[in-house]
Amino acid sequence: MSTAGGNSSWAQLRQQVRGLESQTENHLHTYSQLSTASTIPLKPSDQEKQTEKKLEDILTKRESLIRQLTRLLDSDPTLTASAVKQNNLALLREKFEEHRRDMARLKVQLNHARDRANLLANVRNDISSHRLGNGAGTGADGQPTEADYMLDERGHIDHSHDMVDSVLSQAYAVNENFIVQRETLANINRRITLAASKVPGISTLIGRISSKKRRDGIIMGSFIAFCFLVFFWFL
Repeated sequence: MSTAGGNSSWAQLRQQVRGLESQTENHLHTYSQLSTASTIPLKPSDQEKQTEKKLEDILTKRESLIRQLTRLLDSDPTLTASAVKQNNLALLREKFEEHRRDMARLKVQLNHARDRANLLANVRNDISSHRLGNGAGTGADGQPTEADYMLDERGHIDHSHDMVDSVLSQAYAVNENFIVQRETLANINRRITLAASKVPGISTLIGRISSKKRRDGIIMGSFIAFCFLVFFWFL
């Protein structure tokens, strides 16, 4: 494989992965809305099934493309020597693992919400059956029975739980974004350090700049201290 051909294949595969990343984020957003909805259907809806299937297919394609990129770097020494491409591949892997974790978390969250909805529906059915069996839906004074009141309170609690789950999922997403940004900045810093070590004179220049900044800081601090002394002297 020639160097030009290897670089071309690399660029094409990387572009495909980036396109699939965007599609994954769009479907994860839809899946997140389904998992945080105020009313969860007792059985998976067609939209939920289709979104989950699309996410699984896209993640499978991304994993296959990342493996191809890995083999491409391993088989071509000119590509392997490129630190930039190695870092790009590492970022693609990290993003893939992040999206796979997000999907698993949302799936668990959706299943828990559906379990609560099923439990609440079963309780409602049991109470309705009990009321029909006893021929009473209200108390003697025409007010709802204690069972109805408890059932309504359970519905309020479940709604509060759904809201808390939604807030927690958003907090987890923000935290994961912060982690990714921190890792990205660390990778950029490593690349800058690597580039500086390869270019002659860069390290010396950076050292001189740092020394000049320290010297300027000492001079400025001494001048400010002198001004304070003069001010207190004539005070």
